[in-house]
Amino acid sequence: VQLVESGGGMVQPGGSLRLSCEASGFTFSNYDMVWVRQAPGKGPERVSYINTDGGRTSYTDSVKGRFTISRDNAKNTLYLQIDSLKRDDTALYYCARVGSGLGSYDYWGQGTQVTVSS
Repeated sequence: VQLVESGGGMVQPGGSLRLSCEASGFTFSNYDMVWVRQAPGKGPERVSYINTDGGRTSYTDSVKGRFTISRDNAKNTLYLQIDSLKRDDTALYYCARVGSGLGSYDYWGQGTQVTVSS
């Protein structure tokens, strides 16, 4: 199993980024997926969830209306569109596969850094 994130970078407040997570080594379309971020000095925070066919999504309150999760099962790729970036969005962003246990994530990518600064 491999998850590889990309698309991070340094942007000004109000800017946008699109993060991607390429999955391999498993049947991507069979698994729910999440994006988790970890800011400096803070614990991990799940920012968004998507079910297997993309028909059900959820977001943490602080990103609602600004982040959009999606997936392309034909391309084995998970996405996170991030708009109206704020300094508080600065973090390392990970994609993770939802495991069989409640609230468990069994595989993680290496992360992609998002830095919001003027």
